[in-house]
Amino acid sequence: MNFYKENKTLDTPEIVFDKTKGDILIEGRSIPENSNKFYSQLIQELTKYRESPMGKTTASFRLDYFNTSSSKSILEILRVLKSINELGKEVEINWFFDEHDEEIEESGNDFSSIVD
Repeated sequence: MNFYKENKTLDTPEIVFDKTKGDILIEGRSIPENSNKFYSQLIQELTKYRESPMGKTTASFRLDYFNTSSSKSILEILRVLKSINELGKEVEINWFFDEHDEEIEESGNDFSSIVD
């Protein structure tokens, strides 16, 4: 399957992963009861995608809020993306946040320093 999608709920973000374009969007609130379970399918899809990625992969994060367990899953997603980049493929990460939301901005900077 070349497309993976999770619909947005009150507790989970919308996830759209178009493998034919190499585009990933994660948008909304991320406070699922079990973030490992919620994000596991996306991480599996990304891991499979890593076997034959597009020349460029673009991941856009537009999160209003996320809890600590979600941050661990987001970090895992970023690590898989980094491994794609290490294969010589271009990976672009877009971290969107409201200009007044210092917490989300700081989280993006922290993730950036962790995965280099």
